[in-house]
Amino acid sequence: MDDSVKSIVDVSKYLFERKLVSGKAGNVSSRFKNNEIDIVAITPTMTSLKNVKEKDIVLVDLDGNVLTKGKPSSEIDLHLSIYKEKKDVNGIVHTHSPFATGFAFSNKNIKRLEGFGPIKKSYLDYVDYEAPGSKKLAEKAVKALSEDVLILKKHGVLVTGSNIEEACFLAEFIEDIAKTQFISHMLNLSDSF
Repeated sequence: MDDSVKSIVDVSKYLFERKLVSGKAGNVSSRFKNNEIDIVAITPTMTSLKNVKEKDIVLVDLDGNVLTKGKPSSEIDLHLSIYKEKKDVNGIVHTHSPFATGFAFSNKNIKRLEGFGPIKKSYLDYVDYEAPGSKKLAEKAVKALSEDVLILKKHGVLVTGSNIEEACFLAEFIEDIAKTQFISHMLNLSDSF
């Protein structure tokens, strides 16, 4: 358990420092076993990932029962729905990174580029807007998540991994490819400099 909690704190600070989240946006979770029972450690609600400490991390079971002090992220249903459905997922990162989120607010899709596993689809999957923290968003997201990344329209980015570090690195990669595609698009708008 201590490793999962420490990893959440480390990843949270990394995401903030890399400007993949700002203010009190974003959330991070990790699944681990405790006496053969799945436990989810998740960042608390209304706390900047910059300031998250180990004592702030909230533990819940897969039914959402809070096992420690604190209130879990408002996106707890989103995280739990994915853990219940995807047995190979043990880490989830939800960011509002500027370039990828910019795509989420546009009618453009983010191309899936090389650098993070085989390309099975040309573009990243997305789900249409539902209110953040809602059960409807959780339901739609778990159905739409066919790979490891899901763009939440008019909201942000959801990334899964076999562990939290893998999800973190993929979130960073997604922001970089969104930035590259944005720059490429802007450069192609004009034939001259």
